[in-house]
Amino acid sequence: MSVTQPTPLSITTIHSILSFSSNDSNTKYTFQFNNGQTWLLYATSPIKLNHTLSEITSNAFSGIIRIALLPDSDSKHEAVLDKYSSCYPVSGKAVFREPFCVEYNWEKKDSGDLLLLAHPLHVQLLRNGDNDVKILEDLKYKSIDGDLVGVVGDSWVLKTDPLFVTWHSIKGIKEESHDEIVSALSKDVESLDSSSITTTESYFYGKLIARAARLVLIAEELNYPDVIPKVRNFLKETIEPWLEGTFSGNGFLHDEKWGGIITQKGSTDAGGDFGFGIYNDHHYHLGYFIYGIAVLTKLDPAWGRKYKPQAYSIVQDFLNLDTKLNSNYTRLRCFDPYVLHSWAGGLTEFTDGRNQESTSEAVSAYYSAALMGLAYGDVPLVALGSTLTALEIEGTKMWWHVKEGGTLYEKEFTQENRVMGVLWSNKRDTGLWFAPAEWKECRLGIQLLPLAPISEAIFSNVDFVKELVEWTLPALDREGGVGEGWKGFVYALEGVYDNESALQKIRNLKGFDGGNSLTNLLWWIHSRSDE
Repeated sequence: MSVTQPTPLSITTIHSILSFSSNDSNTKYTFQFNNGQTWLLYATSPIKLNHTLSEITSNAFSGIIRIALLPDSDSKHEAVLDKYSSCYPVSGKAVFREPFCVEYNWEKKDSGDLLLLAHPLHVQLLRNGDNDVKILEDLKYKSIDGDLVGVVGDSWVLKTDPLFVTWHSIKGIKEESHDEIVSALSKDVESLDSSSITTTESYFYGKLIARAARLVLIAEELNYPDVIPKVRNFLKETIEPWLEGTFSGNGFLHDEKWGGIITQKGSTDAGGDFGFGIYNDHHYHLGYFIYGIAVLTKLDPAWGRKYKPQAYSIVQDFLNLDTKLNSNYTRLRCFDPYVLHSWAGGLTEFTDGRNQESTSEAVSAYYSAALMGLAYGDVPLVALGSTLTALEIEGTKMWWHVKEGGTLYEKEFTQENRVMGVLWSNKRDTGLWFAPAEWKECRLGIQLLPLAPISEAIFSNVDFVKELVEWTLPALDREGGVGEGWKGFVYALEGVYDNESALQKIRNLKGFDGGNSLTNLLWWIHSRSDE
């Protein structure tokens, strides 16, 4: 607290004050409460404090006051807080200077070194970076994000492992598997018909665009060009009306008030397009469109040049780094450079803070932006998209994937869950926006879709994948039945460790998620096969 004018202070507490003491200079006070906590108050100049059972008051004071919880009764922790009490931060800046790296630069005041707290992913990535910081392993505070650990230093360099985005599968597909995929591909392409699309909602429409884009990339990978012209025409017919503002029933608009892209539906209805007009889920919806634009630009560079201004306007909505050069948009609308993952909630205030459900759709958005950079030969966009993809994946693995025997969350929660539903700032929710906690196949599916080459990086831990699938499979026998589309995602992950079993189940599916297809599932399964 910075008190600029001499002011009497009052601090109240719902807990009873059991003891109250100060040092000789009245610049440090120690309070013990009946909840077992001990708090320390540091002042830059002498301050005279008095107290009742639940209130602390002062004489007129001006200067800086810092208050810290003592982690436990260990005197060495109090000595650490004493040592760093005179230096405090006033601001911080996240800088993306090079690929797969984010640097925090803290502005500090007063003397000495700066002590701050780092969450578990900070600590993990700090150890990868070239840092002149000191990690105080023993100074720990409990939080919903895991133990917060003391870090001394006013510049943090956080580095992820490099992640190279690809259009196609990493391992490739064996020749003997081509025929089965091509057979499904021919049927899926044959059924493409832009005139038969009935939805006008940006989310579901975007999924249909990305689904078709997956078909053309699979055709490329299989060296089966016969179907490409029809898919290319479908992509043009479905994407161009949104970019030209001629789509009947919806479309994109620029919102000058908040600086972003919204939909026509969202502009008049707060619930339209899942709240897109109040900035919910922007990376989800736009990521699907960007994926289609990237693929179409790859196929038809002349088309990409024609629509480049619109394409970049869409991607900049949530991927703008420089508000000075591009004042139409806020900076990194969805990605939080401190927690190192995205939030899907927009302008609505919730009791439990910001939230995100589908990490995989967040990953897909940044992955799609990197692909768009590849299509346009834009190296900085490839770098930023790839970096945010890598960071989003790290955040997903840290907080959404709940591993057996993990210690990040409470034992009871960890025993009962393998994946998060909705993660909030102040809460961990097993339920989903659209389904109860018992629908485990939906929890798995919403953290996997859309199935694409980048999915392999999200679910690279085979042991965890097996834990997750085995936790989910019993839910598929639930009374009342389970949607075929959700089953497909469970079987897709099963294919990571039991290829043949998953393949047989996928062959028997009778339906697919709106953004998925039999072709895509067969491509995934056959690209999991060992060399």
